[in-house]
Amino acid sequence: MRTRRAVILGLGGVVGSVAFMLGLGALRTRDVAPTDPLLPLPVTAMDWTLTNHRGATVTPADWIGRPVMAFFGFTFCPDVCPTTLIDISDWLEALGPDADRLNVVLISVDPERDTPAVLADYLSNFDPRIVGLTGSLSEVQKAAAGFRAMFEKLPRDGDYTMNHTAGVFLHHADGRFASIIDFHEDRRFAIAKIRRILT
Repeated sequence: MRTRRAVILGLGGVVGSVAFMLGLGALRTRDVAPTDPLLPLPVTAMDWTLTNHRGATVTPADWIGRPVMAFFGFTFCPDVCPTTLIDISDWLEALGPDADRLNVVLISVDPERDTPAVLADYLSNFDPRIVGLTGSLSEVQKAAAGFRAMFEKLPRDGDYTMNHTAGVFLHHADGRFASIIDFHEDRRFAIAKIRRILT
């Protein structure tokens, strides 16, 4: 089993991640109108069906009643994804028992390789409260569209990598979009944003 350090240092290469589009990364703490076409939908307006790393079916309705922290990534990602998952694990630890009230998910943008079993092995390196989701390409695309996230497959050295939106999406327990934690955002601000969706 790989350690967290091995996940980062043992994977070579560089993958470019898509920066937040249209000013999403500039959002900090204020709530925004869910009807804005450039911003993530409320969870209640999303429509997708995915499978978690334990083999159970998950839909947006399963998240209602608990705040959501969602991140798009993939297990073959050499830098952004493991770094973000280590950050998330650190935030959850800092939140203490309050972290148990969150839905924390990694939605794979590489369903071709990221089966539930692969996700389970990968996520064993991070906080156990992080749930991996995968499914058909069309369902992943529907999930990404709901969050206004982007991803694309890029050929590389006879294989491929995935370019994807980096950042962590936060939604309130009732499904309303709250804010985004940017990649490499200062820990103090990240934890403050999460606490706001827990209140």
